Amino acid sequence: MMDDDLVADLTDDTDEGAAEATSIPLSDPDITVAELEAVSLALQAPRLSAGPTVDAFEEAFAAYLGRKYAVAVPSGTMGLLITLHAYGIGPGDEVIASPYSFRETAHAISLVGARPVFADIDYWAGTLVPDKAALRITEKTKAIVAGNTNGHPAAWDGLRALATAHNLILIEDSTEAIGSRYKDALVGTFGDTAVFDFSQPSPLTCGEGGMVVTNDIDVAVALRRYRSHRLDERSSVVVSMTAPYQAPMSDVTAALGLAQLNRLEEILERRRYVEHLYYKYVQSFEGIKDPYIGPDVTEVHWFLYVVHLGTRFSKSSRDAIVDDLKVEKVESTAYANPLHLQRHYFDLGYRRGDYLVTEKVADRAVALPFHTHLTEDEIEFIVATMKDASINVGAGSAIY
Repeated sequence: MMDDDLVADLTDDTDEGAAEATSIPLSDPDITVAELEAVSLALQAPRLSAGPTVDAFEEAFAAYLGRKYAVAVPSGTMGLLITLHAYGIGPGDEVIASPYSFRETAHAISLVGARPVFADIDYWAGTLVPDKAALRITEKTKAIVAGNTNGHPAAWDGLRALATAHNLILIEDSTEAIGSRYKDALVGTFGDTAVFDFSQPSPLTCGEGGMVVTNDIDVAVALRRYRSHRLDERSSVVVSMTAPYQAPMSDVTAALGLAQLNRLEEILERRRYVEHLYYKYVQSFEGIKDPYIGPDVTEVHWFLYVVHLGTRFSKSSRDAIVDDLKVEKVESTAYANPLHLQRHYFDLGYRRGDYLVTEKVADRAVALPFHTHLTEDEIEFIVATMKDASINVGAGSAIY
Protein backbone atom coordinates (compact mmCIF):
# COMPACT_ATOMS: atom_id res chain seq x y z
CA MET A 1 0.00 0.00 0.00
CA MET A 2 1.06 3.61 -0.53
CA ASP A 3 2.00 5.64 2.51
CA ASP A 4 -0.09 8.74 3.36
CA ASP A 5 2.59 11.22 2.27
CA LEU A 6 2.83 9.63 -1.17
CA VAL A 7 -0.98 9.65 -1.56
CA ALA A 8 -1.02 13.32 -0.56
CA ASP A 9 1.69 14.13 -3.09
CA LEU A 10 -0.20 12.37 -5.86
CA THR A 11 -3.42 14.17 -4.91
CA ASP A 12 -1.65 17.53 -5.00
CA ASP A 13 -0.20 16.69 -8.39
CA THR A 14 -3.64 15.74 -9.68
CA ASP A 15 -5.20 18.98 -8.44
CA GLU A 16 -2.37 20.96 -9.97
CA GLY A 17 -2.81 19.10 -13.24
CA ALA A 18 -6.53 19.83 -13.24
CA ALA A 19 -5.85 23.53 -12.80
CA GLU A 20 -3.30 23.37 -15.58
CA ALA A 21 -5.84 21.67 -17.84
CA THR A 22 -8.07 24.75 -17.78
CA SER A 23 -5.52 26.53 -19.98
CA ILE A 24 -5.24 26.00 -23.73
CA PRO A 25 -1.60 25.51 -24.78
CA LEU A 26 -0.17 26.56 -28.12
CA SER A 27 0.89 22.99 -28.83
CA ASP A 28 0.34 19.61 -27.20
CA PRO A 29 2.04 16.49 -28.62
CA ASP A 30 -0.13 13.60 -29.79
CA ILE A 31 1.35 10.82 -27.67
CA THR A 32 -0.30 7.40 -27.33
CA VAL A 33 0.50 4.02 -25.81
CA ALA A 34 2.48 3.20 -28.97
CA GLU A 35 5.00 5.97 -28.23
CA LEU A 36 5.18 5.11 -24.54
CA GLU A 37 5.90 1.46 -25.31
CA ALA A 38 8.53 2.36 -27.90
CA VAL A 39 10.38 4.61 -25.48
CA SER A 40 10.08 2.04 -22.70
CA LEU A 41 11.68 -0.62 -24.90
CA ALA A 42 14.43 1.80 -25.92
CA LEU A 43 15.19 2.55 -22.25
CA GLN A 44 15.55 -1.16 -21.55
CA ALA A 45 17.97 -1.70 -24.43
CA PRO A 46 21.72 -2.06 -23.79
CA ARG A 47 22.39 1.05 -25.89
CA LEU A 48 20.74 4.45 -25.28
CA SER A 49 22.97 6.64 -27.42
CA ALA A 50 22.92 6.59 -31.24
CA GLY A 51 22.49 3.01 -32.39
CA PRO A 52 20.21 0.68 -34.34
CA THR A 53 16.99 2.60 -33.57
CA VAL A 54 18.47 5.77 -35.08
CA ASP A 55 19.41 3.74 -38.16
CA ALA A 56 15.84 2.41 -38.38
CA PHE A 57 14.36 5.92 -38.01
CA GLU A 58 16.64 7.26 -40.75
CA GLU A 59 15.73 4.41 -43.09
CA ALA A 60 11.99 4.80 -42.46
CA PHE A 61 12.09 8.58 -42.90
CA ALA A 62 13.99 8.34 -46.19
CA ALA A 63 11.45 5.77 -47.41
CA TYR A 64 8.55 8.02 -46.40
CA LEU A 65 9.85 10.77 -48.67
CA GLY A 66 11.32 8.56 -51.37
CA ARG A 67 14.78 10.05 -50.76
CA LYS A 68 17.91 7.92 -50.82
CA TYR A 69 19.54 9.11 -47.60
CA ALA A 70 18.41 10.51 -44.25
CA VAL A 71 20.67 11.72 -41.45
CA ALA A 72 19.26 12.24 -37.95
CA VAL A 73 20.36 15.38 -36.10
CA PRO A 74 19.54 17.12 -32.77
CA SER A 75 17.64 20.03 -34.38
CA GLY A 76 16.72 21.72 -37.62
CA THR A 77 19.29 24.45 -37.01
CA MET A 78 22.06 21.89 -36.54
CA GLY A 79 20.78 20.07 -39.62
CA LEU A 80 21.13 23.19 -41.76
CA LEU A 81 24.51 23.99 -40.23
CA ILE A 82 26.07 20.65 -41.17
CA THR A 83 24.33 20.81 -44.56
CA LEU A 84 26.07 24.09 -45.34
CA HIS A 85 29.36 22.55 -44.20
CA ALA A 86 28.71 19.53 -46.42
CA TYR A 87 28.46 21.85 -49.43
CA GLY A 88 31.62 23.70 -48.43
CA ILE A 89 29.78 26.94 -47.65
CA GLY A 90 31.48 29.25 -45.15
CA PRO A 91 33.20 32.61 -44.65
CA GLY A 92 33.03 34.87 -47.69
CA ASP A 93 29.97 33.12 -49.12
CA GLU A 94 26.41 34.40 -49.30
CA VAL A 95 23.20 32.41 -48.82
CA ILE A 96 19.80 33.78 -49.79
CA ALA A 97 17.05 33.19 -47.24
CA SER A 98 13.70 34.49 -46.04
CA PRO A 99 13.57 36.86 -43.05
CA TYR A 100 10.14 35.48 -42.12
CA SER A 101 9.96 32.27 -40.12
CA PHE A 102 8.75 31.01 -36.77
CA ARG A 103 11.68 28.65 -36.38
CA GLU A 104 15.05 30.38 -36.61
CA THR A 105 16.80 27.74 -38.66
CA ALA A 106 18.42 30.45 -40.79
CA HIS A 107 20.73 31.32 -37.89
CA ALA A 108 22.85 28.39 -39.09
CA ILE A 109 23.97 30.51 -42.07
CA SER A 110 25.71 32.91 -39.71
CA LEU A 111 27.01 30.09 -37.54
CA VAL A 112 29.06 28.68 -40.45
CA GLY A 113 30.48 32.13 -41.16
CA ALA A 114 28.49 32.86 -44.33
CA ARG A 115 26.39 35.98 -44.83
CA PRO A 116 22.60 35.60 -44.84
CA VAL A 117 21.16 37.68 -47.67
CA PHE A 118 17.43 38.13 -47.19
CA ALA A 119 14.79 38.44 -49.89
CA ASP A 120 11.18 39.43 -49.27
CA ILE A 121 8.18 37.13 -49.13
CA ASP A 122 4.86 36.68 -50.88
CA TYR A 123 2.18 38.65 -49.02
CA TRP A 124 -0.29 35.78 -49.00
CA ALA A 125 1.81 32.61 -48.77
CA GLY A 126 4.56 34.01 -46.53
CA THR A 127 7.18 32.17 -48.59
CA LEU A 128 10.26 33.35 -50.48
CA VAL A 129 9.48 34.96 -53.86
CA PRO A 130 11.78 33.64 -56.65
CA ASP A 131 11.85 36.97 -58.53
CA LYS A 132 12.83 38.85 -55.37
CA ALA A 133 15.48 36.25 -54.55
CA ALA A 134 16.90 36.64 -58.07
CA LEU A 135 17.61 40.32 -57.38
CA ARG A 136 19.82 39.37 -54.43
CA ILE A 137 22.15 37.01 -56.28
CA THR A 138 25.81 38.07 -56.57
CA GLU A 139 29.04 36.35 -57.50
CA LYS A 140 29.34 35.37 -53.82
CA THR A 141 25.98 33.58 -53.68
CA LYS A 142 26.36 29.85 -53.16
CA ALA A 143 22.90 28.66 -52.08
CA ILE A 144 19.25 29.45 -51.56
CA VAL A 145 17.52 28.34 -48.35
CA ALA A 146 13.77 28.44 -48.92
CA GLY A 147 11.24 27.50 -46.27
CA ASN A 148 7.77 26.01 -46.42
CA THR A 149 6.52 28.69 -44.08
CA ASN A 150 4.10 27.52 -41.39
CA GLY A 151 3.45 24.44 -43.50
CA HIS A 152 2.69 26.27 -46.77
CA PRO A 153 4.93 25.01 -49.59
CA ALA A 154 7.15 27.56 -51.31
CA ALA A 155 7.07 28.25 -55.06
CA TRP A 156 9.34 25.32 -55.82
CA ASP A 157 9.16 25.40 -59.62
CA GLY A 158 10.38 28.98 -59.69
CA LEU A 159 13.02 28.41 -57.04
CA ARG A 160 14.38 25.33 -58.83
CA ALA A 161 14.58 27.24 -62.13
CA LEU A 162 16.41 30.07 -60.37
CA ALA A 163 18.89 27.75 -58.67
CA THR A 164 19.59 25.87 -61.91
CA ALA A 165 20.08 29.08 -63.93
CA HIS A 166 22.68 30.38 -61.48
CA ASN A 167 24.24 27.03 -60.51
CA LEU A 168 23.20 27.39 -56.87
CA ILE A 169 22.51 24.79 -54.21
CA LEU A 170 18.80 24.72 -53.32
CA ILE A 171 18.17 23.81 -49.67
CA GLU A 172 14.63 23.16 -48.52
CA ASP A 173 13.71 24.22 -44.99
CA SER A 174 10.82 21.90 -44.15
CA THR A 175 11.09 22.34 -40.39
CA GLU A 176 7.46 23.52 -40.27
CA ALA A 177 5.79 21.54 -43.02
CA ILE A 178 5.93 17.75 -42.74
CA GLY A 179 3.14 16.17 -44.78
CA SER A 180 2.35 19.20 -46.97
CA ARG A 181 2.33 18.77 -50.75
CA TYR A 182 3.18 21.00 -53.70
CA LYS A 183 1.76 19.78 -57.02
CA ASP A 184 1.07 16.39 -55.38
CA ALA A 185 4.69 15.92 -54.22
CA LEU A 186 5.63 15.87 -50.53
CA VAL A 187 7.69 18.71 -49.12
CA GLY A 188 11.21 17.52 -48.49
CA THR A 189 11.56 16.31 -52.08
CA PHE A 190 12.28 19.63 -53.83
CA GLY A 191 15.64 20.78 -52.52
CA ASP A 192 19.03 19.26 -53.27
CA THR A 193 18.87 18.71 -49.54
CA ALA A 194 15.93 19.20 -47.17
CA VAL A 195 15.91 19.81 -43.42
CA PHE A 196 13.18 18.78 -40.95
CA ASP A 197 12.72 19.55 -37.26
CA PHE A 198 10.86 17.42 -34.72
CA SER A 199 10.48 19.75 -31.76
CA GLN A 200 7.12 21.25 -30.79
CA PRO A 201 4.80 22.30 -32.40
CA SER A 202 5.68 19.85 -35.19
CA PRO A 203 3.02 17.17 -35.82
CA LEU A 204 5.85 14.63 -35.56
CA THR A 205 7.64 15.47 -32.36
CA CYS A 206 10.22 13.64 -30.29
CA GLY A 207 11.13 16.42 -27.87
CA GLU A 208 14.09 17.74 -29.82
CA GLY A 209 15.51 16.39 -33.03
CA GLY A 210 15.59 16.70 -36.79
CA MET A 211 16.45 15.00 -40.05
CA VAL A 212 18.36 15.95 -43.19
CA VAL A 213 17.49 14.16 -46.44
CA THR A 214 19.26 14.08 -49.80
CA ASN A 215 19.80 11.90 -52.87
CA ASP A 216 23.50 12.79 -53.13
CA ILE A 217 25.72 10.13 -51.56
CA ASP A 218 28.69 12.51 -51.28
CA VAL A 219 26.56 14.99 -49.35
CA ALA A 220 25.18 12.19 -47.15
CA VAL A 221 28.68 11.00 -46.28
CA ALA A 222 29.76 14.57 -45.47
CA LEU A 223 26.66 15.10 -43.31
CA ARG A 224 27.47 12.03 -41.25
CA ARG A 225 31.11 13.03 -40.80
CA TYR A 226 30.20 16.54 -39.67
CA ARG A 227 27.51 15.19 -37.37
CA SER A 228 29.52 12.60 -35.41
CA HIS A 229 32.04 9.76 -35.68
CA ARG A 230 31.19 6.22 -34.68
CA LEU A 231 33.38 4.34 -32.23
CA ASP A 232 34.59 2.01 -34.97
CA GLU A 233 35.75 5.01 -37.03
CA ARG A 234 38.23 6.36 -34.48
CA SER A 235 41.20 4.77 -36.20
CA SER A 236 40.21 5.94 -39.70
CA VAL A 237 42.59 8.56 -41.06
CA VAL A 238 40.06 9.61 -43.72
CA VAL A 239 37.11 10.02 -41.36
CA SER A 240 39.12 11.80 -38.68
CA MET A 241 40.12 14.50 -41.17
CA THR A 242 36.66 16.00 -40.55
CA ALA A 243 36.09 17.43 -37.07
CA PRO A 244 32.54 16.49 -36.02
CA TYR A 245 30.11 18.55 -33.97
CA GLN A 246 29.30 15.40 -32.02
CA ALA A 247 25.61 16.03 -32.65
CA PRO A 248 23.90 12.64 -33.01
CA MET A 249 20.39 11.64 -32.05
CA SER A 250 19.91 9.14 -29.22
CA ASP A 251 18.13 5.81 -29.67
CA VAL A 252 15.55 6.94 -27.11
CA THR A 253 14.69 10.02 -29.18
CA ALA A 254 14.68 7.94 -32.36
CA ALA A 255 12.30 5.41 -30.80
CA LEU A 256 9.80 8.18 -30.09
CA GLY A 257 10.31 9.67 -33.56
CA LEU A 258 9.85 6.32 -35.29
CA ALA A 259 6.62 5.64 -33.39
CA GLN A 260 5.34 9.10 -34.35
CA LEU A 261 6.31 8.54 -37.99
CA ASN A 262 4.32 5.30 -38.02
CA ARG A 263 1.29 7.30 -36.81
CA LEU A 264 1.93 10.42 -38.90
CA GLU A 265 -1.08 10.13 -41.22
CA GLU A 266 -3.36 9.59 -38.23
CA ILE A 267 -1.92 12.65 -36.48
CA LEU A 268 -2.21 14.81 -39.60
CA GLU A 269 -5.82 13.72 -40.12
CA ARG A 270 -6.69 14.74 -36.57
CA ARG A 271 -5.04 18.12 -37.08
CA ARG A 272 -6.94 18.54 -40.34
CA TYR A 273 -10.20 18.17 -38.41
CA VAL A 274 -9.07 20.89 -35.99
CA GLU A 275 -8.27 23.11 -38.98
CA HIS A 276 -11.81 22.65 -40.31
CA LEU A 277 -13.24 23.66 -36.95
CA TYR A 278 -11.10 26.80 -36.88
CA TYR A 279 -12.23 27.67 -40.40
CA LYS A 280 -15.87 27.31 -39.33
CA TYR A 281 -15.55 29.92 -36.58
CA VAL A 282 -12.98 32.24 -38.17
CA GLN A 283 -15.25 32.74 -41.20
CA SER A 284 -17.79 34.56 -39.02
CA PHE A 285 -15.18 37.12 -37.95
CA GLU A 286 -14.43 39.76 -40.59
CA GLY A 287 -11.57 41.24 -38.59
CA ILE A 288 -9.19 38.36 -39.28
CA LYS A 289 -8.15 36.39 -42.33
CA ASP A 290 -7.77 32.62 -42.16
CA PRO A 291 -4.60 31.00 -43.59
CA TYR A 292 -4.14 31.25 -47.36
CA ILE A 293 -3.51 28.26 -49.65
CA GLY A 294 -1.79 28.89 -53.00
CA PRO A 295 -3.05 27.53 -56.36
CA ASP A 296 -0.15 25.09 -56.85
CA VAL A 297 -0.46 23.71 -53.33
CA THR A 298 -2.12 20.32 -53.15
CA GLU A 299 -2.20 19.98 -49.38
CA VAL A 300 -1.15 22.06 -46.38
CA HIS A 301 -0.56 20.82 -42.86
CA TRP A 302 -0.17 23.91 -40.72
CA PHE A 303 2.57 24.19 -38.13
CA LEU A 304 0.34 26.51 -36.08
CA TYR A 305 -3.00 28.07 -36.93
CA VAL A 306 -1.83 31.53 -38.01
CA VAL A 307 -4.42 34.21 -38.71
CA HIS A 308 -3.81 37.71 -40.05
CA LEU A 309 -5.34 40.83 -38.59
CA GLY A 310 -6.81 43.55 -40.78
CA THR A 311 -4.70 46.44 -42.07
CA ARG A 312 -6.05 48.85 -39.44
CA PHE A 313 -4.39 46.84 -36.72
CA SER A 314 -0.89 47.73 -35.55
CA LYS A 315 1.85 45.63 -34.02
CA SER A 316 0.97 46.99 -30.58
CA SER A 317 -2.72 46.12 -31.01
CA ARG A 318 -1.71 42.61 -32.11
CA ASP A 319 0.38 42.30 -28.97
CA ALA A 320 -2.57 43.53 -26.88
CA ILE A 321 -4.76 40.77 -28.35
CA VAL A 322 -2.11 38.17 -27.47
CA ASP A 323 -2.05 39.55 -23.91
CA ASP A 324 -5.85 39.40 -23.65
CA LEU A 325 -5.83 35.79 -24.81
CA LYS A 326 -3.22 35.03 -22.15
CA VAL A 327 -5.50 36.50 -19.46
CA GLU A 328 -8.13 33.98 -20.58
CA LYS A 329 -5.50 31.22 -20.34
CA VAL A 330 -5.19 30.82 -24.11
CA GLU A 331 -1.58 30.59 -25.24
CA SER A 332 -0.89 32.50 -28.46
CA THR A 333 2.05 34.36 -29.93
CA ALA A 334 3.29 36.55 -32.72
CA TYR A 335 4.17 34.09 -35.47
CA ALA A 336 7.56 35.60 -36.23
CA ASN A 337 9.95 38.31 -35.19
CA PRO A 338 11.50 39.07 -38.60
CA LEU A 339 15.12 37.98 -38.64
CA HIS A 340 16.42 41.24 -40.12
CA LEU A 341 15.01 43.12 -37.11
CA GLN A 342 16.89 41.01 -34.57
CA ARG A 343 20.05 42.42 -33.03
CA HIS A 344 22.43 39.97 -34.68
CA TYR A 345 21.25 41.03 -38.13
CA PHE A 346 21.28 44.70 -37.19
CA ASP A 347 25.00 44.19 -36.72
CA LEU A 348 25.11 42.95 -40.33
CA GLY A 349 23.54 46.18 -41.54
CA TYR A 350 19.86 45.28 -41.82
CA ARG A 351 17.23 47.80 -40.72
CA ARG A 352 13.47 48.21 -40.41
CA GLY A 353 12.06 49.07 -43.81
CA ASP A 354 14.35 46.72 -45.72
CA TYR A 355 11.64 44.08 -46.25
CA LEU A 356 8.28 45.82 -46.14
CA VAL A 357 6.08 42.83 -46.95
CA THR A 358 7.69 40.73 -44.21
CA GLU A 359 7.27 43.53 -41.69
CA LYS A 360 3.64 44.20 -42.62
CA VAL A 361 2.66 40.54 -42.42
CA ALA A 362 4.68 39.82 -39.26
CA ASP A 363 3.18 42.77 -37.37
CA ARG A 364 -0.34 41.41 -37.85
CA ALA A 365 0.12 37.65 -37.63
CA VAL A 366 -1.17 35.75 -34.60
CA ALA A 367 -0.35 32.08 -34.03
CA LEU A 368 -3.22 30.33 -32.24
CA PRO A 369 -3.20 26.93 -30.49
CA PHE A 370 -3.10 24.07 -32.96
CA HIS A 371 -2.96 20.43 -31.91
CA THR A 372 -5.03 17.27 -31.90
CA HIS A 373 -6.39 17.69 -28.37
CA LEU A 374 -8.40 20.84 -29.09
CA THR A 375 -12.18 20.47 -28.81
CA GLU A 376 -14.78 22.40 -30.79
CA ASP A 377 -15.84 24.27 -27.64
CA GLU A 378 -12.23 25.35 -27.06
CA ILE A 379 -11.82 26.55 -30.63
CA GLU A 380 -15.10 28.47 -30.46
CA PHE A 381 -13.86 30.03 -27.20
CA ILE A 382 -10.46 30.94 -28.69
CA VAL A 383 -11.98 32.72 -31.69
CA ALA A 384 -14.67 34.44 -29.61
CA THR A 385 -12.07 35.63 -27.10
CA MET A 386 -9.88 36.97 -29.89
CA LYS A 387 -12.88 38.73 -31.40
CA ASP A 388 -13.77 40.36 -28.08
CA ALA A 389 -10.16 41.41 -27.53
CA SER A 390 -9.88 42.92 -31.00
CA ILE A 391 -12.99 45.07 -30.59
CA ASN A 392 -10.94 47.27 -28.28
CA VAL A 393 -8.15 47.75 -30.82
CA GLY A 394 -9.82 48.17 -34.23
CA ALA A 395 -11.74 45.12 -35.40
CA GLY A 396 -13.76 45.04 -38.58
CA SER A 397 -11.08 45.88 -41.14
CA ALA A 398 -10.28 43.53 -43.99
CA ILE A 399 -6.88 41.93 -44.46
CA TYR A 400 -6.57 43.05 -48.06
